[in-house]
Amino acid sequence: MMNKLNAIAAALLLASGVAQAAAPDWSKVPAAKFTVFYPGASPIEWITKGSEHGGARALKKGESCASCHHEETADMGKKMATGQKNEPHPIKGKAPAIPVSVQAAHDGANLYLRFSWKQPPSSGGEKMDKDNAVKLAVMFEDNKITRANLSGCWETCHADARTMPEGKDDKKTKYVAEGNLAGGKFYDLIQWTSKGGKFDGHVADKRVMEGGKALVDAKGEKKGDEWVVVFTRKLSGGEGDVTLAPGKTVNFGFAIHDDHAAGRFHQVSLGYTLGLDAKADLTAAKQ
Repeated sequence: MMNKLNAIAAALLLASGVAQAAAPDWSKVPAAKFTVFYPGASPIEWITKGSEHGGARALKKGESCASCHHEETADMGKKMATGQKNEPHPIKGKAPAIPVSVQAAHDGANLYLRFSWKQPPSSGGEKMDKDNAVKLAVMFEDNKITRANLSGCWETCHADARTMPEGKDDKKTKYVAEGNLAGGKFYDLIQWTSKGGKFDGHVADKRVMEGGKALVDAKGEKKGDEWVVVFTRKLSGGEGDVTLAPGKTVNFGFAIHDDHAAGRFHQVSLGYTLGLDAKADLTAAKQ
């Protein structure tokens, strides 16, 4: 009887797409190094304005933000965290940048992502999100949004968002100017929160934190002074989920809300690429 019940339970789990999703042996998975940095008030409108941002000209020529700035993200973060540039309201003690190790693997059915970083010193300032000391969000984009392969997640960051200096609508969050969920012009968004939350949504004409069907699990813990977060995501899901497949490359970026931060007061990566069994900035090989 017990064997029959176990078989039924296993069948139900398999039907849900969750079963047997066991993380790989991370000691055998190479790590890519990225630095997330404090972006201040640097929306896409600033990024693309040549009179304020010299890189706007390179962007128009097809050069990505990462190709110009990958090696200087920590320096950029310092300028903005201290208020030297693009931050009218600097937070004393704000971590300007956080080096992060990222590992990726897949098993033909699921993508596994592992993020690890050392906890920076606390600023001792306001706890904007009292419930969560840390949040980690990841975005994927399927090469359908104009410029997303160059500017990364900046296509979702606008000057009129609620926590931007120019923002007037206190409910307006991230969006894509040409966002169209039905037309595939969206960013797939997954998030883990230190309170134990996990979210699967998207950003199109607005940000939606639910509705996705791809996220299997998101777990995180702090070991000493190091945070470790692991996502398990099905390669395909439903509406608002970017479909992944061996041999395919998509645009990829992530952000950490450190020290109880909320809104734009996070540390973000530049735009990179994720490939499954394909050459990219971050490659997920089959385990």
